[in-house]
Amino acid sequence: MRDNFNQALKDALKAKDKIRVSTLRLILAAIKDRDIAARTSDRSQGVSDEEILQILAKMIKQRRESSKTYAEAGRLDLAEQENREIEVIEDFMPRQLGQEEIEKACSAVVGEIGATGLKDMGKCMGALKSRYGGQMDFGKASGIVKELLS
Repeated sequence: MRDNFNQALKDALKAKDKIRVSTLRLILAAIKDRDIAARTSDRSQGVSDEEILQILAKMIKQRRESSKTYAEAGRLDLAEQENREIEVIEDFMPRQLGQEEIEKACSAVVGEIGATGLKDMGKCMGALKSRYGGQMDFGKASGIVKELLS
């Protein structure tokens, strides 16, 4: 994934796409920060692709919140910039599951684990995160699993 980001940055620099360049630099900086933190925990290779997907998902979530805040404050220019950054980041994410696919996945995991109550919620969410990392909104999934277990 790192090579994809570096190549995309080079392409954006050549195309003089300011938003894409700044967003890719933010992504690379976030990955580098996580690499530095990982060095202290005996991982010489840096962060994995799965961790990079988590970083990207967090960046998207932050930008959605910022965009909403800017829109509510009447700063549509800043909200639009956040939305464009989201689009750039989403280019590197795997295809996101739709609502029906999330419901099916949650239902399947609950059945496979044999979850019977809210005490099994952590097991279900752990299984979903390991199988569908970066592919679904786990906030939505959490609500669906909670509904299924209630």
